[in-house]
Amino acid sequence: MTITPVILCGGSGTRMWPLSRGGYPKQFLNLYGDESLLQQTATRLKGLPDVAAPLLISNNEQRFLVAEQLRAVGVAKAKIVLEPMGRNTAPAVAAAAVIALENNPDAVLMVLPSDHVITHGDVFQQLVLQAATVAAQGKLVTFGIAPTEPHTGYGYIRRGASLSESNTSFDVSAFVEKPNAATAAEFLASGDYYWNSGMFMFRADVYLHELAQYQPKMLEQVKAAVAASQRDLDFVRLGHDEFAECPSDSIDYAVMEHTAHAAVIEAAGLGWNDIGSWTALAEVSATDAEGNNLVGDVMVEGVSNSYIRSENRMIAALGVDNLVIVETADAILVAHKDKVQDVKNIVNRLQAAGRSESVTHRKVYRPWGSYEGIDSGARFQVKRIVVNPGASLSLQMHYHRAEHWIVVSGTARVVNDDQTLLLTENQSTYIPIGATHRLENPGKFPLEMIEVQSGSYLGEDDIVRFEDTYGRVGAK
Repeated sequence: MTITPVILCGGSGTRMWPLSRGGYPKQFLNLYGDESLLQQTATRLKGLPDVAAPLLISNNEQRFLVAEQLRAVGVAKAKIVLEPMGRNTAPAVAAAAVIALENNPDAVLMVLPSDHVITHGDVFQQLVLQAATVAAQGKLVTFGIAPTEPHTGYGYIRRGASLSESNTSFDVSAFVEKPNAATAAEFLASGDYYWNSGMFMFRADVYLHELAQYQPKMLEQVKAAVAASQRDLDFVRLGHDEFAECPSDSIDYAVMEHTAHAAVIEAAGLGWNDIGSWTALAEVSATDAEGNNLVGDVMVEGVSNSYIRSENRMIAALGVDNLVIVETADAILVAHKDKVQDVKNIVNRLQAAGRSESVTHRKVYRPWGSYEGIDSGARFQVKRIVVNPGASLSLQMHYHRAEHWIVVSGTARVVNDDQTLLLTENQSTYIPIGATHRLENPGKFPLEMIEVQSGSYLGEDDIVRFEDTYGRVGAK
C-alpha cells in the first residue's frame, strides 16, 4: 500500500491580512518556524515507508509559488494540478484520486490542507500509519482533534462505536455544523465530540465509489476534466470547460455526511492548529513573561497579552493590552484580539474600493524572481527588480510606457529591439515605448536592478508577450 499525499493549496488569504493576501495567501508564509506552512505540510510525511511524491491542487496564479517553494525544500517529482476555477474540496480530491489511480490502482490518499500547523510531526506520522490500516478496510477516515474549549469556529464530529481495542478509532455517528457557544460547551462536556481537522485518509477507489453514489454529476465532470487535461511545463491543467460544469462542494457535504463508511481517528498530541486568525497564531507562538508574542523589530513597554509583528519597520508600543499589531510595507493592522475574525470585513472594503492591498504586496513574486514598488506618481513608477540566476523575463513590449534600467548588482543581458547588451553594476539602458525587449540574468548570482517607468499608463496589464519560458504568451 502506497500513500499519496494530496495537498490542497487553495485559499483567499483574508483571515491573516495584511501579511496574507489574495495573491499570496497564508500557506506560502513563514508564519510559524523557518519554512512556510506549505513547505512544512509537503515534508510532514518524510521518512515514512511507501509514500509517493505529493500531488498538489493549486490554481494558475499561484502555480510558480507552489513549484518554487517545493524546490526550495527538496520535494522532487511532485505533481501540481491546476484548477481553472475553485470548486471546493470534493472535486479537487476527486481529481487527485483519478490521477493517482492512473499510476497505482491501490492508491491511498492522505488529504492535507496546506495551511495548518502541526508541532509534533512524530505523533502525526504514527497517526497516519494507524489511519492507513483503517482506510485499507474501506473506511473514509477523518482526523478528529479533541476539543480543548467550546470553540464555535470549527465543525464537530460525534464519534460512534469503537473500531479498535485502544479506543482511538471510531465509526462516525454524525458530522455537526459549527455550533453556538452553548452547544459547543455541551459538546465539550460530553467527551464524545471532536473538532473536524479537515485532514482525511482513504483509498482513492473507495472515495470515487462513494462520490458516484452521492454526487454522480461531480464525478462525471471531474473525470472529463482530467481526460481533457494538458501538460504545461511541470503542471497538469484540468480541462477548463469540463471543470466549469462541475458542482462545487466540500468533502464533508458531498461524501462524509452521507457515507456509511466514515471513521474518525482521535488525533491526540498533534499540536494542531489551523491558524484561522492572528489570535490562533498567537496561541502557538512563543510568549514573553507578559504574555506577548513579539516578531521582528519590536520595542514594547507596559504591554501585555499582545501579538506584535514587524516585517519592515520598527514598531514601538506603550501601555496596551490584548492587541494584534501587524506591519507590512504597505499596510498596518491594529485590532483587539477579540475582533481579529472581523479582519475579512476590512479586506472586503478594500476589494470594493478596488485597492490592490487586498490582493498583492508591494513585493510581488514572479517565476523569474520578484519586483517591489519603491515610489510612484501620476506618470512614473520606480521598482526594485531581482532576477534569479539563469532566469529571464519574457520577450515583450509596452504600448504606453518607457523604461530606464539601472543595474545595482550582478550581470544583465538585455535585448532592446535589434541590440543585445551586457550590463554590469552601475550601467544602464533605456527601453523606448513600443520596443521589443527582454531582461536575462546569465550569471550565477541574483541580478538586482532599479527600473524607472514613465508614461501615460503604468498598469501591469500593459504587456504583450512574444516569447516566454513560463508559457505566458500574449497580452496579459
